[in-house]
This record gives sequence, structure tokens and C-alpha cells, in this order.
Amino acid sequence: MSEKLITVDDFEQYAKTFLKKSVFDYYWSGADDQQTLLDNVAAFSRWRLYPRVLRDVSVTDLSTTILGQRVSMPICVGATAMQRMAHPDGETATVKACRSLGVGMMLSSWATSSIEEVAEAAPDSLRWMQLYIYKDRNLTRTLVQRAERSGYKGIFLTVDTPYLGRRLEDVRNKFQLPPHLRMKNFDSEDLAFSSKKAYGDNSGLAVYVAQAIDASIKWDDIEWLKGITSLPIVVKGILRAEDAMEAVKRGVSGILVSNHGARQLDGVPATIDVLSEIVEAVDGKVEVYLDGGIRKGTDVLKALALGARAVFVGRPALWGLAYKGEEGVKEVLNILMEEFQLAMSLAGCCNVNEIKRSLVREDRFSSKM
Repeated sequence: MSEKLITVDDFEQYAKTFLKKSVFDYYWSGADDQQTLLDNVAAFSRWRLYPRVLRDVSVTDLSTTILGQRVSMPICVGATAMQRMAHPDGETATVKACRSLGVGMMLSSWATSSIEEVAEAAPDSLRWMQLYIYKDRNLTRTLVQRAERSGYKGIFLTVDTPYLGRRLEDVRNKFQLPPHLRMKNFDSEDLAFSSKKAYGDNSGLAVYVAQAIDASIKWDDIEWLKGITSLPIVVKGILRAEDAMEAVKRGVSGILVSNHGARQLDGVPATIDVLSEIVEAVDGKVEVYLDGGIRKGTDVLKALALGARAVFVGRPALWGLAYKGEEGVKEVLNILMEEFQLAMSLAGCCNVNEIKRSLVREDRFSSKM
């Protein structure tokens, strides 16, 4: 691609032409008819910005804290699985990019680089561990302990995946990892999602999840997890206010408002549309974050105005990784940073504490999908 890539969408279009079809489909697609996948992005246009003027924005500060850890901006990289399909350096390139910009990275349990490899690639980086609870609780405990020993600063527990959503492109492609890759946090061929194991005519990952992940988990398991680690726990995948309140009762440190990138249950709301009710429900008792559909700096501004402390981006980082490894991830994050800084300044805010709810209003004349 000869022209300069200047937006996240530009990087996505590059990745579509560069990556193998089954790999791009895995990263890009959502569940079933992909109604929520499209709405996650479109929903941001239903919220309008109402800027303040004459506010002296000659100097701006984008920094904030997440679980007490300082970040240079409220934009971090969320967990995305199997990043070495996008670039040979995979997760190690992503964590180096995050370190260089002073932002955090959430590592997927299903990474193609191990917990330890990612920590060694950027020892002074801010890292969190995304966790599924496996049927084998000893295995789950070991993952948590390895993350804690390797300097990760929190556990993001995914709570919306008792089974894998039906991702039609993955079914059509009979998705599996390429033969030279495996999930590096596991020793056995079964748990490493190795191509040496036959998965039939379905999405191989759907079969893997049904075989390995514990579909019986419930609220009591939050307390079990708290009992095996001193790290703060964030629940990832909350969309309802009552679930958010229950999570607070169970002593979590944060809530990530997420619909799993629209890859689980199709037809659920866009995350930005439920953010404010969850923020109201927790009433400042824990930090609230958002993922899903962030493509522009104005999206970040709207999410913070609606109460998110920070946002996490998944696919945009993958598109940067496919483009140019570590440098590509940095380019994407820099684009989002510059767009957010400009949006914040034009809205009359010189730091994130000045981003208030009054800055956004829902566009009542825009029809929902």
C-alpha cells in the first residue's frame, strides 16, 4: 500500500489485503449476523459532543491511572488471542509498543507468546492477565500464579464465554492455528490448540472451548479466584447494571463493560450504550472501563464522558501489528492518542478530569440499528 495510513480504518483495510483470509476473518468477524459487531462502531455516532469554548487548552495532560498504575493516556491494548498469526513477533511486539508509549497491555490466556516471554520482552511495562477459568482448576491456578510471579498487575476475568459464540466465518474456514503456532501458555497439544489435533468440521476454537473451559462458573468463583491471588480482579464482559452491582458485592476492583468484541451473543447492545447505567450502578465503588468499537479519538472522549476511566482497543492493535509489528502498533496508538488529544482540546478540556457527562448527549433523532 503506497499511500500513508492515517486512520485506524486504513490499517484495517491494509490487514484485509495482507493477512491470510482465515486469519483476517478470525480477527475481524463477530457472532452470527454480526448485528452487534457493526453496532459497536456505529453506536458512537449516536452520541453528540457539546464542547465548551474559551477554556485555555494550550497545555493538555492525557494521563490517568488504572488500578493505581499511571498510564500516559486512557487508551490501552485489550486481550486479543494468537497475535503471532498477524506478525512473527506477536504479543512481544505489542507489549514493547505499549511500553514505549506508557500504556498498559492485557495479555490473552490464548496468546502465542507465553506469560513469561511477554514479561521478559518488556520487564518494565504495565501488564495485566486476561483469564478464562478452565475445567482444570489447578491449571487455572497455575496461570494466575505465573502472571503474579512475572509482574502482571491485575487479572481480567472473562465472564461471558461459557461457550464460544457462533462465528460463521470460522465455521466455514474450519479455523485452526497455523501448524507452526500454538497457545504458548499450555504444555499439552489439546490445551495448546495445536493443529496436530483434529477438530472436525466446526470452528476448531469452538470445539476447544467446549472441551476445556468451565461452563459451570458462577459468582462464587470470584471469591475462589480472590482466594488464590493478591492481584486486583476486574470482571470483563458485564452488560447489565445488576451484574455490575453483584460484582461490586463480590469485591472486584474493576468492571470492563464488554460484549467480547461482538463475538459471543449477537444482538446485545453496543457497549457505549450501556456504559452510563453501569457507571451509575457501581456509584464510584470500582473503576469502570470499556472496550468495543473504539476507532477514533472522539470515541475515547465520549466513553470517558459517559464514565469510563479508560478504554481498551483490540482489533486496531492487531491491524497495526499486521502492518509493521511493534512499529505498526505504535503508529495506531499514536493516531488514537493524537486524535484524542485534539478532540479533548476542541471540547474545552485540558486534562481527563475535566471530561464530564455534560459533554455528551444522545442523538434522539438518530435511529438505532
